[in-house]
Amino acid sequence: RAPRTDPHAAPGAGFGRWTLGDDHALLGLVTSANVACGFHAGDATTMRTVTRDAAARGVWVGAHVSYRDRAGFGRRFMDVDPGELADEVLYQLAALDGFARLAGDRVRYVKPHGALYNAIVHHEAQARAVVDAVRAYDPTLPVVGLPGSAVLRLADAAGQPTVREAFADRGYLPSGELLPRGEPGAVVHGGDEGARGVVRRVTVAYSQRALPP
Repeated sequence: RAPRTDPHAAPGAGFGRWTLGDDHALLGLVTSANVACGFHAGDATTMRTVTRDAAARGVWVGAHVSYRDRAGFGRRFMDVDPGELADEVLYQLAALDGFARLAGDRVRYVKPHGALYNAIVHHEAQARAVVDAVRAYDPTLPVVGLPGSAVLRLADAAGQPTVREAFADRGYLPSGELLPRGEPGAVVHGGDEGARGVVRRVTVAYSQRALPP
């Protein structure tokens, strides 16, 4: 089963005594939630709270796995050994899934976060590490990523379910990759502009068969 393609969000970014955002309110607005697994944000208590609230509201939980980079919020590339990266992705996925199962549900998909998400568009070794980790844990678990990325190509080749996504609030390069944060236009703030961008991307995706019908 693929994650729902209607509104989703990324709650669970708080940790310890720091609360980042209103996770409870956010879960009332979405149907899928990319939940931080403790490496770029989140902690055990936050993960348990968010998965409990998500299950109670019928919101699907996705594992938002990342580099081990809490200080940089997972937005800095790290040249991690592929074997180590696979272990760390597996560790994050299993931890979140444990809390989701205690809440009466399970992790429904895996979506890499931040710099890892961007790296595995082209970084073959790290992309394969992510696919290997997800397949080792559950070969039916969908991997969410950027259309045309190495991670989705490798997952498809391995028989792992994949979901291609687009962002309403992000700018894109002509190559189809995300415009790096910090560049002008990287984050779209206007609702009308975001809607027009989504229409453009969906139109192109269907014409190129980059998204499922």
